Amino acid sequence: VGVRDEARAIMGYGICGEALCCASFLEEFNPVTIRMAKDQGLALNPSKISGVCGRLMCCLQYEHGVYKELVNLFPRVGNRFETPEGWGKVIKNNILGKAVTVLLDDESYMTYHLDELKTFSKATSSPDSENNE
Repeated sequence: VGVRDEARAIMGYGICGEALCCASFLEEFNPVTIRMAKDQGLALNPSKISGVCGRLMCCLQYEHGVYKELVNLFPRVGNRFETPEGWGKVIKNNILGKAVTVLLDDESYMTYHLDELKTFSKATSSPDSENNE
């Protein structure tokens, strides 16, 4: 019996406050990798990403696909981007909050909702454009 099977048999609650996925609805255990935690922007602190069984949390695996889809909607971190307040560099994407934090050329920080930038970028150029002023 593996540690995940043992957690399933004992049952309990995860750090999210819900019943353990393995004890409530997961029928089989699929591989969970550290890459999944990285892609989701999680701190790689073992106490934060490990389940009660001591292995990587199962929920990382089934949330990973959603993050992979959503990340494609955002400009890449480090790219220059034109915003309603001018040009700047993307420094952070908040995928779940659908927000983009930009360091503007005037050294100020602005956070925009993704929909606001998409609407604005349709009227201007692409996120990979350079400032041609």
